[in-house]
Amino acid sequence: MTEASSDRSARRPHWRRGLVELAALCTTVALTDAVAHSVTHGPSGPVLLCSAVVALLATAVFHVWWSRRHENAPPPTDTGATAPSPAGPAPHAAGQETTLWRMRTTVRDEPGSLAALCTALAGQRVDILSLQTHPLSDGTVDEFLLRAPGSLQPDELTRTVAGAGGVQSWLERADAHDLVDAPTRMLGMATRTALDSAELPLALRQLLGRCTIHSVPARSLHGRPLAEQVPTEGVLEEHRMKFRDPSGGSLTIERPQLPFTPTEFARVRALVDLDARLGQRVPPRRDVLTLPEGNEITIRRADTSDLAAAREMHDRCSPQTLGLRYHGPVGDADRYLGHLLSPRFGRTLAVETASGRLVALGHLLWDGDETEVALLVEDAWQQRGIGAELLRRLAGMAAETGCESVYAITQASNTGMVAAMRGLGLPLDYQIEEGTLVITARPAGLPARRESRETVRIQDATGRR
Repeated sequence: MTEASSDRSARRPHWRRGLVELAALCTTVALTDAVAHSVTHGPSGPVLLCSAVVALLATAVFHVWWSRRHENAPPPTDTGATAPSPAGPAPHAAGQETTLWRMRTTVRDEPGSLAALCTALAGQRVDILSLQTHPLSDGTVDEFLLRAPGSLQPDELTRTVAGAGGVQSWLERADAHDLVDAPTRMLGMATRTALDSAELPLALRQLLGRCTIHSVPARSLHGRPLAEQVPTEGVLEEHRMKFRDPSGGSLTIERPQLPFTPTEFARVRALVDLDARLGQRVPPRRDVLTLPEGNEITIRRADTSDLAAAREMHDRCSPQTLGLRYHGPVGDADRYLGHLLSPRFGRTLAVETASGRLVALGHLLWDGDETEVALLVEDAWQQRGIGAELLRRLAGMAAETGCESVYAITQASNTGMVAAMRGLGLPLDYQIEEGTLVITARPAGLPARRESRETVRIQDATGRR
């Protein structure tokens, strides 16, 4: 029996209800005849007439109550039959493998377009976990977080969306971090940006997905203008956004595979404005470590306020040490420091002695889609494990920020840097060209060290404690 025929059967009047109504009608007729006869021939006619009216009212009330009771009662159930299943496919079975996807597609800005798309996804047993809309002048970009059956292939999911009217679709794998709703994600990104200037590029990548971010300083090392003049409100192009950096430079974001929307532009501009208003800032965390000979050193974040101390360290370093670090004329070494110490371009760790002298610097630099690590340890403090400790911390920072790989550029003769990279215990790739060695490591999943103002022991480059 179909659902429609079952519904009609449930609403068909029952024979017992008809019998009750017939009995009530006969009773009413009999009482009316008796009252009429008594009024006509009896001495108490008015009293009997009033009694008849009361009886009729009571009968009517009883009839109404009885009818409503049976109309609102649920239809009788058949325990031997199985309840009809709802229309559409069954939900994911417990334990069935599923995949999270981030999908973006453009639909027509008219009633029913989104409903058709959702119906098509439901036909493939795809759950819509979240939805964001990006209004455009000629349509709407809908961004979904989907949970699909593991057996559903990406091209099949894309064809389903296209068949429901979605155009310019884009699909990529998602993870558990994407399950957070959009307002919560934006608040988290704003908090990270407010605490650390170096977090802005990372927050933008988390917000926009795969993209390339270029931070261009206002001037080159030799004083030539580099950054273009960007309007205060920024520039939105189809696959590019530009903003003005507070230091006078420019910030350019590119995403060739997917055009930017005005909603994304507004969100990025809010983060950039927040970063500009708060100015340069780094977390005040300091870690105290003990060297093998018993000397204590402090590792902390550095910024441009350490510029003078870094130049003094340069003066104490030998030309060979500076040449291995900067791969160029020693006279240009000081010119790099302003860029290296700026949180706009990455993170820098500084090592200080107990007297406060700066003796080492470690840099984690954002370079478009890639990340570079670099070290400089003063000659008198080399071979004590400082460089290896800095490199481990920098690789941990890269892993925390989601960097898939980091690379170091050095000379083939720099055995200390090679040994430090090998000491990470990570897969390494080596590329040598004209004496320049590029070592690439993949720190994904490497835990970062979490010491905070506690004393630990480190080992030197030879493994001696």
